[in-house]
Amino acid sequence: MKDLFGKALQDFNNNNYTEDLITSTNISGEDELPLPYLFRSYSEMPKLEQKALKLSTGNVLDIGCGSGSHSLHLQDQSIYVKAIDISEGAVAVAKKRGVLHVTQKDLLEETELFDTVLLLMNGTGIFQEVSQVSKYLNHLKSLLNPGGQILMDSSDIQYMYEDEDGGLWIDTNANYYGELDYFLSYKGEKEEPMKWLYLDFERLQLACEGVGLECEKVLDGEHFDYLARITEK
Repeated sequence: MKDLFGKALQDFNNNNYTEDLITSTNISGEDELPLPYLFRSYSEMPKLEQKALKLSTGNVLDIGCGSGSHSLHLQDQSIYVKAIDISEGAVAVAKKRGVLHVTQKDLLEETELFDTVLLLMNGTGIFQEVSQVSKYLNHLKSLLNPGGQILMDSSDIQYMYEDEDGGLWIDTNANYYGELDYFLSYKGEKEEPMKWLYLDFERLQLACEGVGLECEKVLDGEHFDYLARITEK
């Protein structure tokens, strides 16, 4: 991994902002991901993220913290938060911005216990594939204190497969339609492609039931997205 995401965050944080990240997937063309959006304040966040932060209590784990915007808001509320990200650049930026407890770490390496675990900005993305969802949910379950909760958002991207007449062109023999190949480029450099999973709520709920977790939908977003709250049965 070249950590182009981390480089972009560092450029923006060091006032060297000249261009945005470019993203695309195997089913969608190139799109700009504006760097200022990755440094948004609470008032600029989508309502799903604001709701998740309002529901966050106790000790919090912020997974895939990026530049640290969610963690910084929680710290301002006097909440203890530990932030982790696999991007070295993101961790450096989060530290510089004032996140007190931030570590470069893969979710599956985390072992501490928390009251709230946050996975925002399509939190199911890091599961990569449907076949890995149960493994990740079991690990997340192992990080919860008694009475703890996981707050996670995702989207049902079936709409991306609709034609103009509202018909679907999903290949029923292919993998689940939410499994995407995700491509990132920045300043002419291309990142290694990665797998990224968008999971519809019903499928997430079923997977949770399969590992002894309850999953409730807290809120629907404005564009086929939702916030889920997951707890132990």
